Amino acid sequence: MRQPDIEIYVKDADQSAITDWLTNTLGPCSEWRQQGQTRKCTINIEGASIPVTWLPKAVGSWNSLLLESDATPWDNDLACAKAASTALGIEVRCAPGGWEEQQGEEDADRWLKVLTTGEVEEITWRTH
Repeated sequence: MRQPDIEIYVKDADQSAITDWLTNTLGPCSEWRQQGQTRKCTINIEGASIPVTWLPKAVGSWNSLLLESDATPWDNDLACAKAASTALGIEVRCAPGGWEEQQGEEDADRWLKVLTTGEVEEITWRTH
């Protein structure tokens, strides 16, 4: 099932590398706009406008990348995380699926870690 948006966490990646990867994969980003700690741009894919949010150091040395659309080439966070890890040669983390508050705090700490080898491991990651 396709997720309504994509969010991944990339370790120690800089915005320039992310911009290059997004451009090569999806198409050119508009100019990044700074809004507080976050940076935002838009990518147009086949008539769909995809808002992109980059939050540096969202959790320690992990940067958040949010693609606010279901019009990406990836069905879910894990597919995007695998693509990003392969292209960028870095560890990437994502949620194992959608999470809702009524699932409880313990499920909120379940994450998937995508290694540069392509291996995926389920981990407990306390982000709060």
